[in-house]
Parts: sequence; structure tokens; C-alpha cells
Amino acid sequence: MAKYFDVHPDNPQPRAIAQVAGIVRAGGLIAYPTDSCFALGCQLGNKDGLDRIREIRRLEPGHPFTILCRDFQQLGQFVQLNNATFRLLKATTPGQYTFILPATKEVPRRLMHPKKKTVGVRIPDHPVAQAILAELGEPLLSTTLTLPGDDEPMTQGWEIKERLDHAIDAVVDSGECGTVPTTVIDFSTGEPEILRLGAGDPTRFQ
Repeated sequence: MAKYFDVHPDNPQPRAIAQVAGIVRAGGLIAYPTDSCFALGCQLGNKDGLDRIREIRRLEPGHPFTILCRDFQQLGQFVQLNNATFRLLKATTPGQYTFILPATKEVPRRLMHPKKKTVGVRIPDHPVAQAILAELGEPLLSTTLTLPGDDEPMTQGWEIKERLDHAIDAVVDSGECGTVPTTVIDFSTGEPEILRLGAGDPTRFQ
């Protein structure tokens, strides 16, 4: 059964966040809120967690995942940035964006695009997600929590607990999340290309 944590949306209780981080460190898979939607998350090197996410969402091999980072310093460990891209990302993070960029050697190969050697990264603007990342001291492997057959991501913590009770290890609930996923911008060719219009304002990248 998944543990259920009811946390304050703006000032999440440190004890609860510490327990959530402990579950992730022990190889657990969590559902947690972000500034766009609820997401599933586990440690980067957690192959079992990755397989569980694929099974829950029935994802095809090669489906892209996102590395959720606490700040720009952490993000810079996993992707290569030129000066122009650095300035654009710095001006729009934290926020409701996922950026596709060339991966560094710190990224596990199974998380990279098999041909382009790119990876998705983002910095969330959500107190609970930020608190988890801060306590964990490392990024999360992340993907939007949309179940097979559903048209939109899940929005209610109690429903996630009900439907995924035996498939995940914890649900972190801080109230209803949005249903619009991030705006995805691909920088793999050097120039920004909007792959998905979502919650983040795309104006700077057009």
C-alpha cells in the first residue's frame, strides 16, 4: 500500500518531506505535485522504478522522461548549454517548461534519446516539489501522471492513492494540481523549437 502524505501547498511539513525523500532513496516510486500536473518520480539510477513507471503508464520503449532539477546548478550537470541557451533558460526557470538538450555523461544512457543523445530537463516552480528535491539532494526521474485511457493527467491525491495504491510507494498531496503539462522546447539543433504547447508561455521561444 502506498503511504499518503497530506502536506501544506506553500509550507510543506519538513518531517513529511523527509519521509518522502527516504522512500525515494530506498528505491521507491512516488506521485507528487508540480507546477503543471501531478507526476511520478524516482531516483535517476532506479531501473526498477523506471520499469514500474513504464508499466503503470504502458509506455513504449524509448518514451522520453524528464530529469527534474532543484536549480540551475543541478541542471547544468546533466545537459550542455551554450551562452544563448543559458540566457533563455535562466530567464524562464523555474517554470512550466521542459527543455530538450544534449545530455552530459552524467545522464544514464537509458534516459537519453537513442539517436540524438538528448534528454529533457526542467526546474519546477512548486514549493512541494522543490522541498522534495532539496531534501533529496539530487534530481528526480519524472513523468506526468496520466494513466492509460485517461484524456488528462490525474488531479486529485486521494484518487491517485485509490487507483495506484499497490503500484507506487507514496502519494504526496498538497491539493489539486493542474491538468496542462509543461511546454516542451527542443534545443537539440541550437535553435529553440516548440514541440508541445503547454502551461508555460512560449513567447520567448518563438
